[in-house]
Parts: sequence; structure tokens; C-alpha cells
Amino acid sequence: MRALAELLIDLGWQVSGSDRQPPTPTIFAMQKRGLQVHQGHHDRYLSPDVDVLVHSPAVGPQNPERQRAEGLNIPVLSYSEMLGYLMQTRRGISIAGTHGKSTTSAMVASILTDAGLSPSVVIGAELCGSQRSGWAGRGDLFVVESCEYRRSFLDLRPQYAAVLGIEGDHFDYFCDLDDLRRAFDEFAARVADDGILLINADCRQAAALAETAKANVITFSQNPGAHWWAADLRPTASGTRFRVFQQGEFFAECSLPMPGRHNVMNALAAIALSHYAGVSSTKIREGLRDFPGVRRRFENIGSWRGMTLIDDYAHHPTAVRATLEMTRQQFGRRRIWCAFQPHQVSRTQALMKEFAASFAAVDEVLVAPIFAAREEIDDEPETIGRELASRIADRGQNSRFCLSLDRVRSTLEDEARPGDVLITLGAGDVNRIHHEFTRRLQRNHPRR
Repeated sequence: MRALAELLIDLGWQVSGSDRQPPTPTIFAMQKRGLQVHQGHHDRYLSPDVDVLVHSPAVGPQNPERQRAEGLNIPVLSYSEMLGYLMQTRRGISIAGTHGKSTTSAMVASILTDAGLSPSVVIGAELCGSQRSGWAGRGDLFVVESCEYRRSFLDLRPQYAAVLGIEGDHFDYFCDLDDLRRAFDEFAARVADDGILLINADCRQAAALAETAKANVITFSQNPGAHWWAADLRPTASGTRFRVFQQGEFFAECSLPMPGRHNVMNALAAIALSHYAGVSSTKIREGLRDFPGVRRRFENIGSWRGMTLIDDYAHHPTAVRATLEMTRQQFGRRRIWCAFQPHQVSRTQALMKEFAASFAAVDEVLVAPIFAAREEIDDEPETIGRELASRIADRGQNSRFCLSLDRVRSTLEDEARPGDVLITLGAGDVNRIHHEFTRRLQRNHPRR
């Protein structure tokens, strides 16, 4: 929603909004750019001269502003419907899949921007450096992170699309993996017949989309045999260097300023999409080399008392495992603490076994109560969080449940040592642990 608001402001719209949560630094920054944000929801916040009301999936029809809009005959669109409306006059580039959507979308946006194609962009994460998630460009390309939750990506009709992988997720909506796969089948069918559908050949569920897609199907992989593949991966001081091949021919040698094999796969998808959108191999290579990274994706926050602070958004077992293995590769034998805040009761319950097995690369695991987004809850955030910590400990790891994020922070204050590494994981507000540490550091070392 923030990214959409930023794009609309760039297009000259007057934008206002409301949110249940207290104002954040992000909201304050947007207010400086002309966005009026009310705290809480009330029908008086909706002016009769509004052209359209746009709501997130979390805001139901009983919302007082939605009800007032309907009473005033003001069009009411969901977030994804608004994106679909904006995409009608642009060449859409949709990036979908269970993992890597934000990073890959940001890579595509950065490459296209650096190449001078001036795309419009809506991403569910903030680019480092620009502090933006969305913006309007002068060109006709429109890069959109496209989410499968509630089948929202079916409101889009892209010219180019990528499916990075399909795994079971969003258990509060999809019945099972087959139900999720059917949604992706429908998404693949919405790509323009003369467009490009890029699919991950290493994911069986994603590869099966080729059977029903109408668009031109292009594959990417870690292995030869796909249309695009990466080879000769070599770690560098800040990331990975690798070679890219297209249909058996050498395409480019690229340097990515972030570590991890999974990020090479994200970059490979971004390379292919950018190529079909009209960017040369030289410009692609330069755009990737200068990619600034994305907030909360293996983001180095700094240090506190000699402990290195890393933050990441990972909240699915596959992403957790990949991120922690990358952390171990990056920091070698240093003691690694992982503070994990599970995201959603339904996801944690459904993937309990997989979650318990995903922390093997770290030394200490601190599990916080579940961040129960979009769910009606009782005491499940604590009881299921305790169960997860116990399951991790049963596998022979040092694992504890902490009753709150404040308890996580105090445990680290008491037990962490200089030279340790702390990585926070989760899609909730677990990153505020870092911000509390850095605020304390600022208080202890006032500016002179």
C-alpha cells in the first residue's frame, strides 16, 4: 500500500489514508511528500470528493470508510485491482512465487532504471539508498511484485511474468498445495499470449505451469538444460560472481553485491526479464553490479557492543534455512544468534516440522511469540511458539522461547559477546530489536 501511494503521488494524485497502527518513521517520511495519514479508521476521514478508495486485503467490507464510500457511490477497489487498472496502459512485468519476489522485483526495477527505460514500480519492500518502494517512471514498463494471497495476482494482465517457485504457504486461505497450484495456473494463463512467462525449472510445481500456459514459456535454472542458467559461482568480498548462459551461449559475467545461491537465482530471473524487456547484456551487468539491495533482506544494520547485527524478512522454512546457511557461510566460525519471530499461527502449525529443521546452521535460537497477522487468536502465539522452540531443542540445538521481543533483547544483552552475530528473522516487527540497540548506542554516545 505504501508503494502504491508513492507511485500515485508521483503521478500527481492527491493521496490520503488511514492505518490502525501508530505513525511510524515511514509514515512520517511519506507525510513530508504530501500524504495525509489518519490513525485509526473512521468514516469522517473519507471526503465526498474522493475519486476512488483503495483497500488492502486486511481491510474488510465492514470498515467504516469502505461503507461510507459505498454509500457515496465512490468506487472501491482492492490494492491488486488498482494495480490492474494502472497496468492496463503499461507493459506489465509481474514477479510471482513463494520466495524472492521483493528482491527480484527490485533487481529488475534497478536494471531497467539504470538502463534509462524509466519504469514505474511497486514493490513490497524498500530499496536501500532511495528509501522508496514505489515510483512512477516516464516509460511504459510497470514492474509489480505480484502476490498469490487471495489470488490477488489474478487482477493483473502482464506482458512479462516470472514464477520463482511454488511451495505451500498462506494456509489461512489456500486449502492445500493443489489449490495454490491452481491459482498459479490461472496467473500463468493471464500473461499475454505474445508475452513471456519465465519459470523456475528447478521447482517441479513451477515447471508444470508450462503445460497450460499460453505465453512463450522460458525456463531458468542452476543447471544446464534450461533456456537460462548460471554457472561458475564464486564468492566475492561482498557477494557472488557468476557466469550466465542463454540457450547454451555465453551471455554475461555478472557480479552481485549480495551473497547466497538463492540470490543468484533471483538475479538470473531478473537478468532474463530485463533482457526480454529490451536491456542489453552490458547494461544488465552494470545494473546488477550497482544494485543497492533491499531493506530487511540480509540487511547489515551495523554493530552493538561488538556484535554484528543482520536483519532479514525470512518467514518460511525454505527461506529461513537458505538465509541461515548463507549467514554461516558469510561469518564462518563466529557464534551466531538467531532471533526468530514466526509469522502467522496457521503457517507455523502447518510447517512445524520444516521450521524445526531449518535452524541447523546457527548456534543459538531465540523464538519469540508468533506475529499473528490477519488472524483471530487466543493464546496460540505463545503456546505454538513454545512448541517450536522445544522442537528445535529436541534436534540437539540451543533453543529457547522468549515471552516477548523485550525478553529477546534482554537475553542478548546478558549473554551475547563481542564478535557474535545476531540475525533477526521474520515478517513482523522483530527488527525493532536492532533499532532499540542502535537507539541505546546513540544515547550512550551523544553527538558533540
